[in-house]
Amino acid sequence: MAGGVGWTAVTEASNLTTAEGLEALKAELESLEDTGRREIAERIKTAREWGDLKENSEYHDAKNDQAHLETKIARLREKIAQAVVVEEEPTGADGVVGFGSTVVVRDEDGAEKTWRIVSSHDASPKDGLLSAESPVAVALLGRKAGDKVPVALPRGKRTMTLVSVS
Repeated sequence: MAGGVGWTAVTEASNLTTAEGLEALKAELESLEDTGRREIAERIKTAREWGDLKENSEYHDAKNDQAHLETKIARLREKIAQAVVVEEEPTGADGVVGFGSTVVVRDEDGAEKTWRIVSSHDASPKDGLLSAESPVAVALLGRKAGDKVPVALPRGKRTMTLVSVS
């Protein structure tokens, strides 16, 4: 896999992202630090003008929201600092599933699903974007089209057939 990260490392890394994913995190952080902080500061200022802070629910709500915002900013900073940027390589040199691969799988009932293996930050299963840390992705990583793949799911163990990798 490109970027020096093999499929086994993908299963162990919790901070994988693409260059685009990292840029999205940075943009979100910038927005929170700029617009988010400014909006909360305005709310606090306005609430202070209303007088007695002990019984001022607007002030307390704004201060709570400020604490939540600062926590979110701290978590984003940490996520950015610990991000492992990997280059997507849809199919490895030998046609195996890797980070960025689009896979078509068929379950035991014959239903087919298409997913793209992405970072946990970018994951959205309903949109076909599956986290590389999910049980299904972990089971699929390193496999080839035609493989029967056992997957441990919350509802029990299932076997999926890897129809294609692209």
